[in-house]
Amino acid sequence: MCGIAGYIGFRRADEVIISALKRLEYRGYDSWGIAVKHGNEIRLIKRVGAIGDAKAYNVADGNLGVGHTRWATHGKPSEINAHPHTDCSGKIAVVHNGIISNFQSLREELENRGHEFKSETDTEVIAHLIEENYGGDLKEAVEKAVSRLRGSYALVTLHAERDELVAARYKSPLVLGVGDEEWIIASDVPAILDYTSRVVYLEDGDLVVLRRNGFEIWSGGKKIERRAETIPWSIEDAEKGGYEHFMLKEIHETPRVIEDTLFEYLSEDIEIDVSFSAGISEVVFIACGTSYHASLIGKYLIEKLTGIPVRVEFASEFIYHQPPLHRALAIAITQSGETADTLEAMRIAKKLGARTLAIVNVLGSTATRIADHVLYTRAGPEISVAATKSFIAQLIVLYLIALKLSGMPGSDVNRLIDELRIMPELVRKILGREDEIRQTAERLATFENMMYIGRGIGVPIAMEGALKMKEISYIHAEAYPAGELKHGPFALLGKKTPVIASLIPDETYEIMLNNIKEVKARESIVVAVAEEDDREVEKYVDHVIRVPKTEHIFTAVTHSIALQLLAYYTARKRGCEIDKPRNLAKSVTVE
Repeated sequence: MCGIAGYIGFRRADEVIISALKRLEYRGYDSWGIAVKHGNEIRLIKRVGAIGDAKAYNVADGNLGVGHTRWATHGKPSEINAHPHTDCSGKIAVVHNGIISNFQSLREELENRGHEFKSETDTEVIAHLIEENYGGDLKEAVEKAVSRLRGSYALVTLHAERDELVAARYKSPLVLGVGDEEWIIASDVPAILDYTSRVVYLEDGDLVVLRRNGFEIWSGGKKIERRAETIPWSIEDAEKGGYEHFMLKEIHETPRVIEDTLFEYLSEDIEIDVSFSAGISEVVFIACGTSYHASLIGKYLIEKLTGIPVRVEFASEFIYHQPPLHRALAIAITQSGETADTLEAMRIAKKLGARTLAIVNVLGSTATRIADHVLYTRAGPEISVAATKSFIAQLIVLYLIALKLSGMPGSDVNRLIDELRIMPELVRKILGREDEIRQTAERLATFENMMYIGRGIGVPIAMEGALKMKEISYIHAEAYPAGELKHGPFALLGKKTPVIASLIPDETYEIMLNNIKEVKARESIVVAVAEEDDREVEKYVDHVIRVPKTEHIFTAVTHSIALQLLAYYTARKRGCEIDKPRNLAKSVTVE
């Protein structure tokens, strides 16, 4: 949530920063602002709404500045509450991502000493703390200021009379781009790639000073070295490439993502080091949102193929009830590697004695530094808020882990691996039926409520399908195990509540047909996701979305792709803002 950009170099800072902020729009925001050093003063612009709605390229002709896209937490969206925030003198400007939990007591303390505040935000206290500690050394002033903060922060600050930027990070992402005689600091890599592919991932407690002749990183009062890494993808990977929305582009990239992830971990055999599983008695998944649904599928796979007991915990709840972990492997799944609740749950799991494994998409992200072991998904940059290709990449890694640990006869494992190898082609077949899915979606677009049902592995498939529908189309969609309908949800059925059913070709198939008959008896429209050669289902439903035949455990991929397209085209018909749905952000970096 929120986006930060800071620049010092030889270009116009406002142009670089506006470009960087546009690259960070996927994180979600409701207002934005830029501050540029111009001589010995700060030129400032702040606006509510989208960056594209304003001409921000003429803030000042200086080449040192900071910018920010804000997602409101303290105070409503307004120009006053937008970042950057300044001190009483107007000489210091700060942009900040995170939440300062003790800001109210700090504000009252500062007000008692004569400081006057303009905004409702927690961030403004940082500018005043820096002002109070400033005696000509900006680094020292920032260091003293952050020592008073409780909560999370990634911040960048400038002083009108200093030719430098100072940044600090704690529990909120910050990446330093290393260019040729220029330096860019930002919340995420896409903001940097127009200018350099070399980045330094900053860690909790780091304080960075950027000057025209280079940069210094300090931690614990000592200057330290951090290695620059080269990002393996280009800015073109983050462009729409002719698609109407990033979400559609990213769904269409899924076959390549599957191929890339399989190439990483599969040659003649599964090349995943599973030493992390030695001696464990249980697996505990910790995740949020779409990654939570991937975890539920992981539970199904690992228990079915290995017999190891598995629990799945919401990371946001795990933090507070801290369940017992007996010789446990804690698997954290996070696309960004910066999800605040998941990171905190990982730290707690380690304190409780669990071994930790992170399944993550972003090289060098915080999760990769907390975890004992890391497996990367190879999804590349995902810009749309709704996770699509990254979810499928998570599933591919989970399939490989479960198969590696299964203990099944080699012939059975090889048969399933062969099926995985053709998965990209199966996904391409579904994409080839896009127009059929669009027609079904457009029929659903007039409804305001939906229900998704499944059994077995079909339950988390239904949950993820419902999440996609609600987050981008704003249709209220809920998911249930089909057997639970008669325990309450039946009351919601009728002509105004269509039901989307995932029909899995396993031992649940016959009972799911019975459940569908029960739904039809309540006059609900039923859309079934079923295999292409299934003719029985046509007798009981109104619409069928066809997917290629595959092993039932792999239907999590085929059904999910179909449901992603269904949600996309429903939202498109309703005229929704698909890539940046209201109130949501791509990377949730606050608890």
